[in-house]
Amino acid sequence: MAQNRFGNPRRIITFIVTAMEPVRYRNDLELFTLRQDRLNEHLAFVGLRVNDKGQVAQGAKAQTLDEASRVATSIRDELLRRKSHPEVLKYCSVEILKKDHFHACLEATKSVFDRLRILTGASGDGAALVDATLALGKSGVPMLAINSLATHRAGRADGAREPRQGNERALSESDGA
Repeated sequence: MAQNRFGNPRRIITFIVTAMEPVRYRNDLELFTLRQDRLNEHLAFVGLRVNDKGQVAQGAKAQTLDEASRVATSIRDELLRRKSHPEVLKYCSVEILKKDHFHACLEATKSVFDRLRILTGASGDGAALVDATLALGKSGVPMLAINSLATHRAGRADGAREPRQGNERALSESDGA
């Protein structure tokens, strides 16, 4: 191989550029982003990266595995690593693929409000919606419980939690959340 014999990376770069031509991914932008991130993790060690045009360009040079991962990882990979809720990924997928962090965060925030409205039938937005759907209110039971509403009760020797009594609706996997 020319790469090994002469230390010339030209053929490898030509292969990467050909394989990463954006036109090849016109129907699957997610696959382009996935491959771009994977290649960039390896290329970061030599100070190169695949840009959004599919070209090999100068990039940050990584010295460690963590640095290479940070340089290459897309916001989608990071959200998956942090076990973000699938609904968050659904609402901000376009922004994630565009690597638009600000708008991805904005869409993720909006998705929480949409989800609260869908699950409770409530209207409104912002803090008023959150208070109306998640606060205990006068009844002591929220419209939507996102946990068991268990509290530490004074007097329990074992420090165990006791669930609140009520007919609250808890957000769970069975809700398709």
